[in-house]
Amino acid sequence: MKILFFGTPKFAELILENLLASKHEVVGVVCQNDKPAGRGGKMTSPHIVEMARQNGLQVFQFEKLSEHIEDFKNIDCDLFVTASYGKILPKTLLDLKLCINVHPSLLPKYRGSTPIQSALLNGDKVTGVSIMKTEVGMDDGDVYVQKEVEILDEEDYVSLLDRLALVGADLLLETIDKIENGTAQRTPQDGAKATFVKLIQKEDGLLDFSASVESLVNKVRAFAESPVAYLFIGGDRIKVFKAKVADMTTDANVGEIIPNKKKFLIQAKDGVFEILRCQAAGGKAMDAVSFLNGFRFKAKVVDA
Repeated sequence: MKILFFGTPKFAELILENLLASKHEVVGVVCQNDKPAGRGGKMTSPHIVEMARQNGLQVFQFEKLSEHIEDFKNIDCDLFVTASYGKILPKTLLDLKLCINVHPSLLPKYRGSTPIQSALLNGDKVTGVSIMKTEVGMDDGDVYVQKEVEILDEEDYVSLLDRLALVGADLLLETIDKIENGTAQRTPQDGAKATFVKLIQKEDGLLDFSASVESLVNKVRAFAESPVAYLFIGGDRIKVFKAKVADMTTDANVGEIIPNKKKFLIQAKDGVFEILRCQAAGGKAMDAVSFLNGFRFKAKVVDA
């Protein structure tokens, strides 16, 4: 089948990579517009643009899809496929072709743009991937197929995204084949069981040590790539890339840094939070031992 692909971030890239290696033909990629990046605010294209062009694909970056329906009518394709595109497709576009979406959750759970982060934040042990028919509503279309995926204990957003993308790519190809031969079947979602997730903001990464230690570790796992969890010590902002629940108890106060030359330990509400990898402002990401050897603490407690 000839496929027009809609997607922007890494999850979409991994799906597209597998789609390009299949027997189906990708005729073009629709992704979000260039955005300012870095301290200089230089306009930068999504990485998927380079990937598409390296494969000889035409790239479409439209601010408002509804204003380009005639452009889509002129694209020779049989099917629209979306994966983390980031915008709602208007009905006028969906009326042109069948559109299916690769969504990294077990719908109707975690409809919205941050299902992987939400599963990690909530400490879920299982998540999955759904292939669904794209409708105007938020991830509310009928489901073709789903597959559960176990969330490993020390897994973070980066590793879980990679695994879900591989599962999603296989399910997508299976679904496309069934659509092509007329055997695809869909199951309506139970809207009463739907849960919705929100966009994640930079400030959501702040670690509040009055919370449970497990929830703090889950936040680090969920925000491992972006926006990255962080804390303040004596006004110094420290990013935390990896952490765990320390196997110990203390009589320290909440937010207090526990003296230890080999471990970066902070008392949380109900346990000890151990930082394994972190980064001070202007510095490099490093393991906790290296950080402790070089960082000069201005305070012994985390800023409230």
